[in-house]
Amino acid sequence: MADKSFVGGIREPRQGLVRVIRRGRSGWGGGRVALERSEVSPKLAPHFGFRLSEAERRGGGHFRGTRGRGGGKMAAPLELRCWGGGWGLPSVHSESLVVLAYAKFSGAPLKVSVIDNTWRGSRGDVPILTSEDNIVSQPAKILNFLRKQKYNADYQLSAKQGADTLAYIALLEEKLLPAVLHTFWIENDNYFTVTKPWFASRIPFPLSLILPGRMSKRALNRILLTKGEPPHYHLKEVEAQIYRDAKECLNLLSNRLGTSQFFFGNTPTTLDAYVFGFVAPLYKVHFPKVQLQEHVKQLSNLCRFCDDILSCYFRISLAGFSPAGQDTVDANLQKLTQLVNKESNLIEKMDDNLRQSPQLPPRKLPTLKLTTADEESNSFQPLSP
Repeated sequence: MADKSFVGGIREPRQGLVRVIRRGRSGWGGGRVALERSEVSPKLAPHFGFRLSEAERRGGGHFRGTRGRGGGKMAAPLELRCWGGGWGLPSVHSESLVVLAYAKFSGAPLKVSVIDNTWRGSRGDVPILTSEDNIVSQPAKILNFLRKQKYNADYQLSAKQGADTLAYIALLEEKLLPAVLHTFWIENDNYFTVTKPWFASRIPFPLSLILPGRMSKRALNRILLTKGEPPHYHLKEVEAQIYRDAKECLNLLSNRLGTSQFFFGNTPTTLDAYVFGFVAPLYKVHFPKVQLQEHVKQLSNLCRFCDDILSCYFRISLAGFSPAGQDTVDANLQKLTQLVNKESNLIEKMDDNLRQSPQLPPRKLPTLKLTTADEESNSFQPLSP
């Protein structure tokens, strides 16, 4: 016999579940289930015990609420300001890449604004997420903000998996991040041929001649803050330790990933976003000094992991990224490198010439002093006819 107690159901847009309201066998005594996170049309709202505001009765639309409450604000637009991409990556900046990957995994509708030479805002705290009056920087804070907005990529994780996620992220920031910073910003060949020209091309002149150097110093301070422990205080003393720790961390990640698609099964999580953000630039960007890149390419499962995320979530065709196209990119980058270096050398020469020029005291105009005889001779004399 068909069940005639069914009254109605609401399909939740995210989880794909159906909440059903039923009446009891005798009358309407079964009660109603509170609608949480459900989108309800104003036309159906009175049947489910919702009160509509005057604006909702006039304008229609959908609202989010619980029983006895009417209306609700639409979600504020989310805008992410980050560095752009290259070499087949949506961003070459590790922290920007972490946030972009997490947004894809959680379904957060971000409007991405790529920083270029027309950007007039601060570049020190990139990536930056803005939403109404909220301005959030740093990947960890941005991810927490997205979770509060119900964009959570970790909702299927157990408590143990959540603890493992925190432990691995701490390992990445302690062991792998210093090597990423050193590869991009400290290694001279990589910095002057790849990093500096790339970032300078996206910063307006004359800041393009100043900010890359400041970013390099900031990276150096960050490395020394985590690695400069007694008796090692200088970068040369800790450089070998930086790369040794990075290779050990990459080996641990490779063993943990194994043959799985992602670190916790078939669904990407926060840990996958962090690993992708730190490993993908080392894997994809073409550097002159490639000691860490060569180690990454030996770990085939980490390379496959990065390629799968690029093709599935960013729709970047690896086949379409041809070597010929990469050669063109590298040639343009080389020309840009030469141009930036010429400008830097010219400014340095001008500074040297100014410093080496003799500093002469200002010349004074000579003053003529008249003697008493001259004064008398120059006194009033009668004009000759």
